[in-house]
Amino acid sequence: MSNPHITEIKVRGYHLDLYGHVNNARYLEFLEEARWGFTEDHGSLEFFSQAGLAFVIVNININYRRAALMGEELSIATAMQKIGSRSAVIHQVVSLKGSDTVIAEADVTFVIFDAKQGSAIAMDGELRTMFERLPHWPPAG
Repeated sequence: MSNPHITEIKVRGYHLDLYGHVNNARYLEFLEEARWGFTEDHGSLEFFSQAGLAFVIVNININYRRAALMGEELSIATAMQKIGSRSAVIHQVVSLKGSDTVIAEADVTFVIFDAKQGSAIAMDGELRTMFERLPHWPPAG
């Protein structure tokens, strides 16, 4: 088990809504950026492209805790939460960089889609082993 992957993002003017804080839809982009970094840093993109496989997000649940404001630096921690038989969950925590202040948390459920089969595939064999090697959050409790 290793530490979650960290992505840092500085809040810019174009991220803000009329109220002067990050619009809720922007968090989807921040979280996606962090998932791309997580995947790139752990070397699985090549495996997926060569195998004709793709991540397909089937559910995102976001809890917003505090508004993020212009100029603040955010830290997004990303790691695997759960690997099921046909889907898996990545848990992400957005916080103020260098603090314990949580801005938002998200659970992102995904499946692996096989273009040749035209459907989601089981999380087993080499695929499951690859996900088990990724950084994971410690078990709850």
